[in-house]
Amino acid sequence: MSTRRVRVGLQLQPQHADYETIRRTAAEAEEIGADILFNWDHFYPLYGEPEGKHFECWTMLAAWAEQTSRVEIGALVTCNSYRNPELLADMARTVDHISNGRLILGIGSGWFEKDYDEYGYEFGTAGGRLDDLAEALPRIESRFAKLNPAPTRDIPVLIGGGGEKKTLRLVAKHAHIWHSFGDVPTIERKIGILRQHCADVGRDPAEIEISSAVEGKPSEVGPQLRDLGVSLFTIGVGGPDYDLSALRDWVAWRDEVNA
Repeated sequence: MSTRRVRVGLQLQPQHADYETIRRTAAEAEEIGADILFNWDHFYPLYGEPEGKHFECWTMLAAWAEQTSRVEIGALVTCNSYRNPELLADMARTVDHISNGRLILGIGSGWFEKDYDEYGYEFGTAGGRLDDLAEALPRIESRFAKLNPAPTRDIPVLIGGGGEKKTLRLVAKHAHIWHSFGDVPTIERKIGILRQHCADVGRDPAEIEISSAVEGKPSEVGPQLRDLGVSLFTIGVGGPDYDLSALRDWVAWRDEVNA
C-alpha cells in the first residue's frame, strides 16, 4: 500500500465546448477540491465529432495559471514531438512562474496520428518517437538549469505510458510521477517492471508517485489500486457539459482516506 496521501486529478478535456465553459469548469473543479487540473495536448477531439471544437494545450495552461490559485496544473500529457525540448522547458518554466510553482510537466512520446498529419509533424514509428523522448528529457533538464530566472521549484515531471522496455525505463530515470492506465492486474505487473528498472538505474521507486486513470465507484476501485501503490487517481471529463459528479465522489473518498 502507498504511504503517500491520496490525491485526485481531473483531466478537463479541451474538446466540444467553448472556452467560457472550460473556464467555469476549471474554477468549479478547484472549488470542489481537485488536487491537480490536467488538460491534454492534442489539436483535434479524440472522440465525438472529429472536427468538433478543440483548444490548444499550453496556451490554456497559462490561462489556468492566472485563473486558479491552489490547484496544480499540467498536461496529461504534452506530446514531445510538437515542441523543441528547450522551448518546452522555457514554456514550462514560464507557466511555473505564472502559477507560483503549481505546474507539473506531463510528457509522453505521442500517438495521435491525425495531429501529426494535419499540423505537419513527422509521425514516424512508435519506437522512433520513444527514442526522441529519451533524447528530449535530458535536454529539458539541462535547460531548466540554465534558465534565468530559474523555475520556482524542481518542476515535477510526469511521464505517461506503459511500454515495459522503453517507457518505464524513462520513468525510472526521469519521472517524479508515472501515469498508468489499465486493469488492476496490468498495473500490478507494470509496477513490478518499473521497480526493476529503478533497481537497474539506482533509483528508489518510492520517489516516484504512481497515478492511474480511474472510472467507477471510488470505494470499489480506489482501495485495490491503493494497495498496489497508486496514490494519484485521475478522472476524465469531456465537453460540452463537463459533469463533475465523479470528481465530487473521488474527493470525498480522498478526504475519508486521508483523515
